[in-house]
Amino acid sequence: MSARRLRVLIERLPPESATWTALRNSASPEEIAAQADKGEPEKAPWSQQEQLLALVADRLARVEWVLWCVNTDKKSKRPDPPEPIRRPGAKPRKAKPKLTENSANRLFQLIQGGAE
Repeated sequence: MSARRLRVLIERLPPESATWTALRNSASPEEIAAQADKGEPEKAPWSQQEQLLALVADRLARVEWVLWCVNTDKKSKRPDPPEPIRRPGAKPRKAKPKLTENSANRLFQLIQGGAE
């Protein structure tokens, strides 16, 4: 068997195969990010079925959140929207900065036109 034939056979394996799993597990985070940027989900750590399942789970969580919001009193605090399931090659979301007492006072001064 030639090396070319072996490469063709490996490329035609399903994404869930043990060979592709071993190849993906040996990839560095930089390689995974580069493959994610190229838009080749078949080379990411998840199969297409897993990607679709994560999408369905995200959409279902969103529907549940909307139902909570619709059935919550207008004066009540609304629940936070659901976080989507992290996809392979995606960077974690940055946390929103918290407003501290000092930064709130500084912001208030700037709004009032008092830049010290």
